[in-house]
Amino acid sequence: MTPDTTAYVHWFRQSSPYINAHRGKTFVLMFEGDAIADANFTHIVQDIALLTSLGVRLVLVHGARPQIDTALERLGVQSTFYKDFRITDRQALTAVKAAVGYVKADIESRMSVGLPNSPMHGARMRVVSGNFVTARPMGVIDGIDFQHTGEVRRIDHSAITDLLAAGNIVLLSCLGYSPSGEVFNLAVEDVARQAAISLRADKLILMGQDDGLLEDNGETLQQLTCRSLEERLTHFHGEARHHAEAALKAVSQGVPRAHLISFQHDGALLQELFTREGKGTMISQDPYDQLRPARIDDVGGILTLLKPLEDAGILVRRSRELLETELNRFYVIERDGMITACAALYPYSDDRAELGCVAVHPDYRGGHRGQLLLDQIEQEARKRQFQQLFVLTTRTAHWFIEQGFVPGQVSDLPEERQKLYNFQRNSKVFLKTL
Repeated sequence: MTPDTTAYVHWFRQSSPYINAHRGKTFVLMFEGDAIADANFTHIVQDIALLTSLGVRLVLVHGARPQIDTALERLGVQSTFYKDFRITDRQALTAVKAAVGYVKADIESRMSVGLPNSPMHGARMRVVSGNFVTARPMGVIDGIDFQHTGEVRRIDHSAITDLLAAGNIVLLSCLGYSPSGEVFNLAVEDVARQAAISLRADKLILMGQDDGLLEDNGETLQQLTCRSLEERLTHFHGEARHHAEAALKAVSQGVPRAHLISFQHDGALLQELFTREGKGTMISQDPYDQLRPARIDDVGGILTLLKPLEDAGILVRRSRELLETELNRFYVIERDGMITACAALYPYSDDRAELGCVAVHPDYRGGHRGQLLLDQIEQEARKRQFQQLFVLTTRTAHWFIEQGFVPGQVSDLPEERQKLYNFQRNSKVFLKTL
């Protein structure tokens, strides 16, 4: 029996805009030592190979916290922490270097797999690492000497950029080096954030235990702006707090988007990068869904959005030519180049205006897009000093009532709109005083 590939074909077609958008872009991908020890890391490596084959330039930043803990335990040394930072004395530094070297070798070996009949066959990824991170000592804080614990001073972005341009994957660790030859143990989030900022990366991707940042009820916060994340920052603790802070600082300093996803969820990386719904939490300076006035290049998207409603008789059919002449009346919500919702404001000669062409893509109903568009239309109507907004509808009467509209009669419409009323459609009239 032939397997049904319909879902796969649909997903692959839907992902094509993202494949084109990501080609040639630079992504910084951070994962902790926990991710490397997880059974799903094999799949993550396969996804990294896929991204490379699609033309994405990758900088990988790895940590080694659990591996360092194991190395210290073997040496009989107990680590001391202060404010979530490991105090790295000389003995601890020996364990840190051993653990980081082990993890680095493990990553490189996994990325060298190319057996026939395996997802990595033919990948031939070149992984390059080196002394690209210059560090300095963290110093003494609150009377505590952090010794060989350091912070990033500089990223050699020009050398990394040249390596990426030559088709290499660049691998950075949580170790940094000083001009005097010292080695410092760094927070992996610090390295990833600074690398993303210095390289002017298009994305910073942080892989952790959870599916992004979680609400108190366990639900994932799918999208946050820098401002909204700042307001919520105190709600997060531990790893989530560290990742959130790194994402916030990176985006605030010019990285367009940061993504927080789980290393335990198979395919999370691909879902976040190649689907509109994503997987995890995305941080951006501005909202992911952009509400704005329509432009001429939106005509095709608006027509695609309206057509199913026109075919069902819910909306009156509009030609491309008519839509182009009315385009200045439309507002749209865009997500990654796709028009997901639209509405229009039609003015009349008196102090009234019509709300028309309210449409939301089926995949995005149940959110707040209709409400956002209505708020925008009402705001624009008030700015233009209209006193009343009216709408004609055949199927969504209850929604408009919930938004404060009240039932009206055809005779309540402006005289010129009454002349255009289609009695065969028998649309219900609703009014709202502004």
